[in-house]
Amino acid sequence: MVSIRCKMVVKSELEKLGLHYTKLDLGEVDVKEKITTKQLDQLKSALSKSGLELMDDKKAILIEKMKNIIIEMIHYADEPYPRNFSDLISEKLKEDYTHLSNLFSEVTGTTIEHYIISHKIERVKELLLYDELNLTEISFQLNYSSVAHLSSQFKKVTGLTPTFFKQLRCKRQDTLDNV
Repeated sequence: MVSIRCKMVVKSELEKLGLHYTKLDLGEVDVKEKITTKQLDQLKSALSKSGLELMDDKKAILIEKMKNIIIEMIHYADEPYPRNFSDLISEKLKEDYTHLSNLFSEVTGTTIEHYIISHKIERVKELLLYDELNLTEISFQLNYSSVAHLSSQFKKVTGLTPTFFKQLRCKRQDTLDNV
């Protein structure tokens, strides 16, 4: 679960099945009762219709928790995160980062670092399109060491400079306005 809407859907489906929970967090639910196979199948089916998936594999759950932490910090944090992701992930999951990193790479086929970079670049694109912050402010918000570091990483991932990316959007908007 990666949003409040997801939590609401899960809560609703649990209630429909007459199941009570002690904990309902993003990516995790503790149910009081013993769930029957029939109830489990019904829950899986109902969640699937809403675009959600029930995970019972401990590795998959841990990976999903890592992804949720990363996404929340990059896309939804109100303030810049004060430290590196490895410390944050390790602290929140109370696990050794090396173990988490190896597990993430094994299961997803990519490193946590690449996953983080991909999300940071997507966030940079969003912020550039909103046109509310300049590159220095975006760099600070996403915890880059400098604008140059942000720009070089952006170019490495997208093939474009942030400035050129922004200009493309403006040109596209001008073209649409003339239609």
